[in-house]
Amino acid sequence: MKVHGYAAQQAKAPLSQYSFERRDPRDNDVVIDIQYCGICHTDIHQVNDEWGGSTYPMVPGHEIVGIAKEVGPKVTRYSVDDIVGVGCFVDSCRKCGPCLKGLEQYCIEGPVLTYNGVERDGQTRTQGGYSNKIVVDENYVLRIPDNLSMDCAAPLLCAGITMYSPLMHWKAGPGKKVGIVGFGGLGHMGVKIAHALGAEVSVLSHSLRKQDEAKKMGADKFYAATTATTSSSNSQDSFNELKGYFDLIINTLSVEIDWNHYLNLLALDGTMVVVGLPEKETPLSASSLTNARRSLAGSGIGGIKETQQMLDFCSKHDIASDIELIPIQGVNEAYPRVVSSDVRYRFVVDTKSLD
Repeated sequence: MKVHGYAAQQAKAPLSQYSFERRDPRDNDVVIDIQYCGICHTDIHQVNDEWGGSTYPMVPGHEIVGIAKEVGPKVTRYSVDDIVGVGCFVDSCRKCGPCLKGLEQYCIEGPVLTYNGVERDGQTRTQGGYSNKIVVDENYVLRIPDNLSMDCAAPLLCAGITMYSPLMHWKAGPGKKVGIVGFGGLGHMGVKIAHALGAEVSVLSHSLRKQDEAKKMGADKFYAATTATTSSSNSQDSFNELKGYFDLIINTLSVEIDWNHYLNLLALDGTMVVVGLPEKETPLSASSLTNARRSLAGSGIGGIKETQQMLDFCSKHDIASDIELIPIQGVNEAYPRVVSSDVRYRFVVDTKSLD
């Protein structure tokens, strides 16, 4: 199947037009006409080979929303013209412990990533959503609720589930004090979801610039908090004021910060969950954990079942991402703005602009 998209031809290269072949649909496949695809910071890491292992040409994109154009003869979950989504992976081994528990994101053999991955045949490279069509097994396709706009729903498939999964696992809700470190594509979704769950939500950001917007989204409190050497007195005041305050902190940052400062903001038995992936090692002092029986944890995205639960939760609570919609031709200008946090709050590519 001939497909058109945008790809990076080598590390750090600008994305440009690229035509390639998708596999022919199989009995359990859904052929999706992609309408929108969010831009995730992961796309930039992968295009620039900042985590290693990138292969080229690479078509990024794993926040995909579109319309089912064809369904295979054995497909039972979807029909032609359904509005559907695809997140960060498109297959898994389906037989290991995590897969059998519906936690395919932790597949022991590794889930098949939506792009920069290899299909279960061990040969076919996957390409992502900066394109006009994708073919995916129905078991890894999501249903987009009717009341969610397609463009604003796209980032839910990564940013939304990345925040929903740890908030649910660590039982954010009434009586819990939740801190969200960073207020970008992930952080703003964390505020909306934690607020809908009934938790007290605080944002810890490098400045007070987005305070009013955060409070409109449901943040109860907003603090300037940075551990950089140039940190202001306001930042230091925040760390002193909040010592031992939070039950749960979710750190969304993919830049290096001193985790010890944030661990000290946790109450007894509190947990800090890391969902961002810094490029470099982060220092950690054992005393930051032992002096209040604190935990440091990590969380990936979510399995297919939980991702569908997240979409239904967002539908019920009228939650979607705040986005800037751009044509595919603007992707190279969008990337540096993502890196500098100059977006409110997620770029979404209108893939119809490929035509």
